[in-house]
Amino acid sequence: MTPQPDQLTERELKVLEAVVQTYIETAEPAGSQTIARRFGLGVSPATIRNTMSELEEKGYLFHPHTSAGRIPTDRAYRVYVNEIMRLAPPSDQARHALRTELAGSRNAVEEILRRAAQVLGVLTQELGVAVAPALDEMVLERLELVPVSSERLLLVFNLRSGVVRTIFVEVPGRVRPETVLDVARLLNERLAGHTLQQIRATLPARLRDAGGVDGGRELLNIFIAEGEEIFALGDERDGVVLGSAQMLADQPEFASNARMRELLRLTEGRDLLRQALAARRQNGLSITIGGENPDTRLSGFTLVTASYEAGALKGVIGVMGPTRMPYDKIIGLVEHTSRLVEDLLE
Repeated sequence: MTPQPDQLTERELKVLEAVVQTYIETAEPAGSQTIARRFGLGVSPATIRNTMSELEEKGYLFHPHTSAGRIPTDRAYRVYVNEIMRLAPPSDQARHALRTELAGSRNAVEEILRRAAQVLGVLTQELGVAVAPALDEMVLERLELVPVSSERLLLVFNLRSGVVRTIFVEVPGRVRPETVLDVARLLNERLAGHTLQQIRATLPARLRDAGGVDGGRELLNIFIAEGEEIFALGDERDGVVLGSAQMLADQPEFASNARMRELLRLTEGRDLLRQALAARRQNGLSITIGGENPDTRLSGFTLVTASYEAGALKGVIGVMGPTRMPYDKIIGLVEHTSRLVEDLLE
């Protein structure tokens, strides 16, 4: 039977912590001599070596090839995060960098997230990631109708938090400019202040008795008939925001061409990351390490994320990197960034 983390002895926990910290800092397997010299555990290298062998038998360490040193397993990182690690709050310099970078975002949610992911990646030397709030949850502030041809209107959706989306709508023949203005006024009177989801659910009822729009009934009927499609702006636009992958590319884990191709597939395709991150919208702080990720394509990575919430807007901000990461520092930075994002959106 696999032993539980709380069955480790005090010595095993200290040696495990030393191996994890050494490997995080050096990316090299940790040997007993190195552990004894660096951490002063009060026992001999031989005792440390025996303890490391015990930890290997229990599934917390392994040694690659013929190396005498050990590397932590995913299970070791989990024990380190849950039982051993002491969180390090963000430094004053990191707080200042985040505050400075996000200060000019002018409350446009996508710009806030883009900057947050970028600076978080720089501060952690990992890949900054974010997921924008689902458009369905966003409130319509203003709808603009702009004639672009005799049979086409451009609809401009101005959503709360600075998000703007546009789509084209086909109309049967030319509609007078005055009628377009009247219909836009009516739509704003009836729809502004509601989420896109609410609008789709109630659109026919909101517009069915609309009168007083000279010649605009036909145009309003288009909104009634096609409202489900018009106001479903599409989650395909509600995508993942990434910082620079260069931060990860410089790490030893991605020195091989195979690992680099794996990283590029994840960052260029984004579908897998979108699925992995979107599920965390209401999870608070979330840490999945290596094989804990549901999809095996993420088994070589750790995701550290924190959800943010401002009114109806919910999303995720965090980092992705190899399982060898300074969890104590990164967790504090991710949580601090999520609170800054919330403050800016509110």
